[in-house]
Amino acid sequence: MALSEVEAEFQHDLSESGLNNPAKYGEAGEELQVDDDGKLKRTGTVWTACAHIITASIGAGVLSLAWAMAQLGWLAGIFILLFCTFAAGYASTLLADCYRFPDPVSGKRNYSYMEAVKVYLGGTMHKICGWMLYLNLATIGVGFTITTAKSLVAIQKSSCLRKNGEDSPCMFSNIPHMVGFGLVEILLSQLQNFHKLTWLSKLAAMMSFVYATIGIGLSLAKIISGDGGTTFLAGADQSSSEKIWMMFIAAGDIAFACSYALVLFDIQDTLKSSPPENKVMKRAVVIGGLTMALLFMMCGSLGYAAFGNITPENLLAGFGDEMPWAFWLLDLANFCIVVHIVGAFQVLCQPVFRIVELLARRRWPKSNFITKENPVKLGTMKFNINMFRLSWRTSFVVLVTVIAMAMPFFTDMLALLGAIGYWPLIVYVPIEMHIVQNKIQKQTLRWFGLQLLSFLCLLLSLAAASGSIYGLHKGLGAYKLFQVKE
Repeated sequence: MALSEVEAEFQHDLSESGLNNPAKYGEAGEELQVDDDGKLKRTGTVWTACAHIITASIGAGVLSLAWAMAQLGWLAGIFILLFCTFAAGYASTLLADCYRFPDPVSGKRNYSYMEAVKVYLGGTMHKICGWMLYLNLATIGVGFTITTAKSLVAIQKSSCLRKNGEDSPCMFSNIPHMVGFGLVEILLSQLQNFHKLTWLSKLAAMMSFVYATIGIGLSLAKIISGDGGTTFLAGADQSSSEKIWMMFIAAGDIAFACSYALVLFDIQDTLKSSPPENKVMKRAVVIGGLTMALLFMMCGSLGYAAFGNITPENLLAGFGDEMPWAFWLLDLANFCIVVHIVGAFQVLCQPVFRIVELLARRRWPKSNFITKENPVKLGTMKFNINMFRLSWRTSFVVLVTVIAMAMPFFTDMLALLGAIGYWPLIVYVPIEMHIVQNKIQKQTLRWFGLQLLSFLCLLLSLAAASGSIYGLHKGLGAYKLFQVKE
């Protein structure tokens, strides 16, 4: 969407809400300051931005890094993990300067990733990236729903086995958990934007630290007890063809775990104007990135050292049989995964909600169904309900839940979509916007360095896509539609 269109949209908002002046007055007559774009003054800090970044990046995928390390071995595993962390962090710092156009401090704001692509790279790239970006973000919700259900089923199984013995046939349906998760997300999705999600991101960030720490702690306990697995510099010993495919899949797992640039502008749009948003965002990226790298390295390395070449795809799944005394820790970790995903679902799906609502308001600016906020009072609680927001966001969550119930193998498709979108969205576009903004001349040393980084990430993306196609082909035959128990 062009910047002028965004300005017109917000000017419409201002005229409807009485924000034509540089201040807005609340019900009690108090003066509420606004920012340079007429929106209520932002209050985000480097720490709230860190919480959003950690919530978006340190997800349940961190528990698969030990398996990825087992496929790649110590040398390739550590190198790819460090490279992907660096590439994601560097690209994110470039994006931080593109939040405003043309000047990174005093220019006009880009409220989302796609607005920045439009003003810096033009309409054609905007359309291509738009389809890739929002398809990725929208489908991530399906993967989150599946992962949540599996974690809740793991807690149920743990309880059943303790009550009835290890030989009991404890089988449970995923569907009730998916429905329950969907109901929670329907309620939370009515929060209008990122400004109202800070508390949820902080809670989700804490949960991610808890379950990652449990995985690290149990791995360390297994190593110290002398029961660690056998590891190799080159990873698990497999046939040549299978080894290559597994390495491609593992490299993709690591790359996607380090990707959080897709929601960077939405996070940056919550920050206070002073000090400049780009400087604060760069600090948040460094702090969040280092935290992410440390946790990723510890989960991957210690998990691989604990289980060796037989490391499970989900690190927590390997401790149940060998450490029955740790059942309460495993249940706590799975519960924390659920809480974290509840928050991460909103952080990653809010941009999808936002773009559809913005386009609808631009298309039908006089429709009360789309634009009118209806005040509601429940006891002492006061809030607004927008009928379009209520129906659209509810429909989205319902559709995501139904797809998750129908196709539990959808996570393999997500890996393919992530592989296709990784290079253009996470690396190529930020680099090209940086080149345009700073007017970097072609065939200069700096230009060659940026292109080399982009090319290496392209190779990684192609390898991950190949591995995902192989995994999807291999896994399709093992699943059935609406498979209800596991």
